[in-house]
Amino acid sequence: MNQSNDAINSDQDNDPDISFDVIEFITSKVPEFKIYEYSINRETYYLFGVCDIDPNDIIRRLWVPLSQLGYSLKAGYELGEFILVVSPTVPQRERVWINAVLLIATIFSTMLAGSFFFFNGDPLSHPVEIFKGLPYTLAIMFVLGSHEMGHYIVAKMHGMKTSLPYFIPFPHLVGTMGAVIKHRGPIPSRTTLFDVAVAGPVVGLVASVLVIIIGLSLPPIPVPQDSLFTVQLSLPILFTIIAELVGGFDPDTVIHPVVFAGWVGMLVTTLNLIPAGQLDGGHMMRAILGPRSAYISAIMPLILLSISMYIFFILQQNGTMWLFWGILIALFASSGHPEPLEDSDSISRGRMILGILTFIAGLMCATLTPIQI
Repeated sequence: MNQSNDAINSDQDNDPDISFDVIEFITSKVPEFKIYEYSINRETYYLFGVCDIDPNDIIRRLWVPLSQLGYSLKAGYELGEFILVVSPTVPQRERVWINAVLLIATIFSTMLAGSFFFFNGDPLSHPVEIFKGLPYTLAIMFVLGSHEMGHYIVAKMHGMKTSLPYFIPFPHLVGTMGAVIKHRGPIPSRTTLFDVAVAGPVVGLVASVLVIIIGLSLPPIPVPQDSLFTVQLSLPILFTIIAELVGGFDPDTVIHPVVFAGWVGMLVTTLNLIPAGQLDGGHMMRAILGPRSAYISAIMPLILLSISMYIFFILQQNGTMWLFWGILIALFASSGHPEPLEDSDSISRGRMILGILTFIAGLMCATLTPIQI
């Protein structure tokens, strides 16, 4: 400590050893914070002192080590005095049943889509035929689940409070709107922000490639002559490369639904890597460029809207997807990006290279008009 025990007064009778340990820990991490009084109430420490640095710097230095010890932290001024409040973290009960219900609902919605659209089933008239879509469900859930679990595992490795994935069932061609996870609390550093953001696209893309390779080895499902519609996919560069490496692929042939699941994974990778807002690409760009990433985030809606206009009026095709994402990002990216607690240090050169390669991979998964029905 920077001052003797006599200089610190407590207004309550508490175990001096416990309070001394907490105070010593804090003053060793932030010697610029000179404590002149403290009190303890139900294991919460109220530390009054003179702060010679920006209070936000105290939070940045103490948040991660204190959270690892099971404490949360607040700082502010009370009647003109600077106060630091250190309290035990109250574990927030996870309502895992919500995750489970959404997972089960998404399994059924993807089986329904797989059976009806890809395996010539009629689950509405013959409910048991919903299980025809199980191969597609296993493939799409593996792809989307891998993406979110990449985020989840790396976030836990960095000590962040993160929920399990919430899958989103939706009755359309894919059968789901994907999945999301929720982060609670601040982001410790730009390195953490990058690692958590890049993990999803990288793991999800690897899963997509594996699913495509498996799907290309499976025989296609014949399309009935009386089919009301057919789905035509635009194949991204990376897909074509993989198909050629596997043994050649005729883009005019019918593919197995498992291949479609891998193709969806590539599309999801592309959209998530748009460098704007709260998308994975926005997080990565924020970690790489710092606050300057706001300029890129601001112009991305214009770029996407320009792409959609080019597709509509020059190519005479459907550019609705890019129009939708341009409007969506314009509405939500304006709120900015949360600032990491430690925002001064740049990420390592290796992470820079990984980020660039990941963005390139995202471009290789993109097509102007992904799907036509």
